[in-house]
Amino acid sequence: MSDPKDHVRDILRKAYQIEVDGYTFYSMTADQATHPAVQELFEKLAKDEVEHKAYLKEIMKGVESKGAAAFALDRRTPDLKAFSDTIFTRKFREQAAGASFEMGVLSVGMTLENNAIRLFSESAAQSGEHEVKAFYQFLADWEKQHFDALQGLFSSVREDFWHAGGFAAF
Repeated sequence: MSDPKDHVRDILRKAYQIEVDGYTFYSMTADQATHPAVQELFEKLAKDEVEHKAYLKEIMKGVESKGAAAFALDRRTPDLKAFSDTIFTRKFREQAAGASFEMGVLSVGMTLENNAIRLFSESAAQSGEHEVKAFYQFLADWEKQHFDALQGLFSSVREDFWHAGGFAAF
C-alpha cells in the first residue's frame, strides 16, 4: 500500500505547477498589456499566485515531519470585495472595450482558475484529514475569487467586444 503522504505530495506538486503556470501567464499578460488598468489587473493576479506558491512551499516542507499538522497555517480569508473593487472599475472596462487581446486573456485566465478550483475542490473532498481538507478548500476559495473577478470582467466587456467587432445577436 502506498504512503498517504505520497498522495499529498502529488497534489501539492500539481497545485504548485498550477500556480507557476498562473504566475507565468499573468506576468506575461501584464508585460504585454498596452492599457494601464489591464496591466494592473494581471500584475495583481500574478502577485497572488506568488503568495499561493509560498503557501504550498511551506506546506511541502512540513509534510515529512509534521504530517497533516503542516496544513495548520495561519490563513487569511480571501477578501473578494476588496479584490473585486480594485479591478471592477470603469477604467478597466473603458480600456478593454473592443480589445480582442483583453477578451482572450480573460478567457484563458478563467480556464486556468477553473482548473485550479477543480483540483483543490476534488482534493478537499478526497481528504480524510481535517486540516488538509480545510487547506485545500481555502485554496479553492482563493482561486474562485480570481475566477469570479475574471468572469465578471469578461461579462462586462463582452458586449462591447462584440459590438466593436460588428457581431450582433439576432
